[in-house]
Amino acid sequence: MSKIIISLAFGTFLIMLNSVVQAQPSTKIPRIGYLGATSPAATLARLDAFKLGLRELGYVEGKTIFIDYRWAEGRLDRIPELAAELVRLNVDVIVTAGPADTKGAKEATRTIPIVMGFDNDPVGNGFIASLAHPGGNITGLSTLAPEISGKQLELMKEIVSRLARIAVFGTTRQPGNAQSLQEVELAAKAFKVKLQYLDVLDAKDVETAFRAATKGRADAILVLQTPVASQQRAQFVDLAVKHRLPATYSRSDFVEAGGLMSYGASFPDLMRRAATYVDKILKGRTPADIPVEQPMKFEFIVNLKAAKQIGLTIPPQVLARADKVIR
Repeated sequence: MSKIIISLAFGTFLIMLNSVVQAQPSTKIPRIGYLGATSPAATLARLDAFKLGLRELGYVEGKTIFIDYRWAEGRLDRIPELAAELVRLNVDVIVTAGPADTKGAKEATRTIPIVMGFDNDPVGNGFIASLAHPGGNITGLSTLAPEISGKQLELMKEIVSRLARIAVFGTTRQPGNAQSLQEVELAAKAFKVKLQYLDVLDAKDVETAFRAATKGRADAILVLQTPVASQQRAQFVDLAVKHRLPATYSRSDFVEAGGLMSYGASFPDLMRRAATYVDKILKGRTPADIPVEQPMKFEFIVNLKAAKQIGLTIPPQVLARADKVIR
């Protein structure tokens, strides 16, 4: 009899234990999709900054948060396919590393939240309704700052006193390219500098563009933000030296790779801030109600080694304004 009672009691205990276990909420580890048009190596500083931002908020990759990476390796035609893969994985948030990535993610989903690492014209590109009220499933950071192009031309004018013509390298397939070019045109008009626009759609177009710039008697070049430029950074830097053309870029990694100078928003800072958007969304905020923020940190970097290679002297007053000088 006692055995039966013990058996019944043990069975009751197991049933109660099972009920308690089932009543406990299951801890779901958030999953982020990270979509990049280039490669990890091409955007290492930005990727590291994003991960740092997550760590600062208490997330540990592989333990408290998972990240699924998809890289197009400079092939923009692959982005829609990679975005669709992330959607099929049913990630909680998609983080995009540039305008082309945001376009691909937007076309792949209207429900999964999308955080833009940066975009120079998110309203003009149709990603959001306004900076203050995005209104859909996309929010994040914008690099929309018309003064950047003007500052780049101003600095180049101080360095190259004879500056009369400047070749602008861009990519018409890149969302926001038209807006960036318009900003450059306004600045060029103010400084009485003639523009030569050269479309660089693929890696094979880079050398052709440099030859065209030389043939067009360009005194300098300005490189807009494009996946091609990011992926072929070393080629851009080498050809600028070969053709003895002073070049200005919007990102510091070009200068660190041997380029002459850069002025623009700090992309690592933008990507670190993108982590705060991910955190807000994972905690229940909707992208439609999270305002898109603009750059807060700008950097001017000069590489004196690159200047020496093309026989260029950087005036002391310009060096004095640099945030960093590579000697």
